[in-house]
Amino acid sequence: MMDELLLSNDNKVIFLVLDGLGDIPNPAFGLKTPLEAARKPNIDGLATKSGILGRIIPVDTGITPGSGPGHLSLFGYDPVVNEIGRGVLEVLGLNMDLRDGDLAARANFCTIKDGLVTDRRAGRIPTEETERLCAMISASAKEVEGVEVIIRPGKSHRFAVIFRGVGLSDKLTDADPHKDNKPFVYTRAKTADAELAARVINGFIDRVTDLLKAEPVANGALLRGFSQKPDIKPFTAKYRMKSLAIATYPMYRGIAKVLGMDVKDEPGSYEEAVAILKKNYNDYQFFFFHVKETDLAGEDGNFEEKVKAIEVVDKIVPEIAGLNPHALVVTGDHSTPCPLKGHSWHPVPLLIATKTGETDGLAFHEKNCIAGSVGTIYSKELMALALAHGGRLDKYGA
Repeated sequence: MMDELLLSNDNKVIFLVLDGLGDIPNPAFGLKTPLEAARKPNIDGLATKSGILGRIIPVDTGITPGSGPGHLSLFGYDPVVNEIGRGVLEVLGLNMDLRDGDLAARANFCTIKDGLVTDRRAGRIPTEETERLCAMISASAKEVEGVEVIIRPGKSHRFAVIFRGVGLSDKLTDADPHKDNKPFVYTRAKTADAELAARVINGFIDRVTDLLKAEPVANGALLRGFSQKPDIKPFTAKYRMKSLAIATYPMYRGIAKVLGMDVKDEPGSYEEAVAILKKNYNDYQFFFFHVKETDLAGEDGNFEEKVKAIEVVDKIVPEIAGLNPHALVVTGDHSTPCPLKGHSWHPVPLLIATKTGETDGLAFHEKNCIAGSVGTIYSKELMALALAHGGRLDKYGA
């Protein structure tokens, strides 16, 4: 139905996505969340003067989402129907040449001791170290069982891999225990036609382990998110809006590319990101502005750092809001509570700054969002609400 109601105009909609924004009351900090504890006069001013609040559920009640499903649902794609693997997002975000039939994987260096993965992130080694290690692996592991292996370093401990050959399947389990101090695991085929891919990947892992055996910290690699190129309706065609993504981390640039959004220069700072937004503001109608630091702090269980990340973002909000979009959405793709040190099933706080004149008159944090007028909705319903407030949906019926 929404297809028939879409209006073609130049009204602007901005999504400011603070990754992992949602949290839970923390007993160590007076039962506050980082969003509640943060000094954020600009965001709160926006909320109290022109904002309506609510909460979004990324996938379904009680389901903990990955970043891929979390973002897909934000942009109005059903994450269950439109499943996109993390590997595809990572390789596209790194501008790798992903072809039909390729098998993509997200990877990172880790620390292994006595068969246990003691640190899944290898101490978050610097990007320069990852570049050195990837160069070494690329020179010595170019193919496995006739399958070409293409590697590219990402940020910090992360890298991505493309396996290129005939007969590869993505029906595989992750070669990752997902928690520290768990035994190292290999991938397993979920179906018979994935046996070749499993052998190739496990053979690659063994080569990498041998090459890294002398490394003091990054002496192993974890691979996950095995996936192949999807077929999905482009965002621009779905909503009749030219869209621009502004993101630093490869995976989120990858999400944007999968959806057909334009991706400009990689910003090195928030100031550069805002400059990209301003420079391109007249040429697009929809903007996806991604912030990663909130999620990193949540995964580390660092309450103070998550507070700081929110406060840093607050400083650039006046420049974003000052562009006068018809709707400015501030939310996250999922919750990453500090006490849990990972993604969770908790609803995500939502703020929509709108020109309708309505407001809940409340500061922006989880407790107030429970009382907000938007209520609790599924993330996949958010785009319709944003388009409505953005003046981009016509009336239904006579």
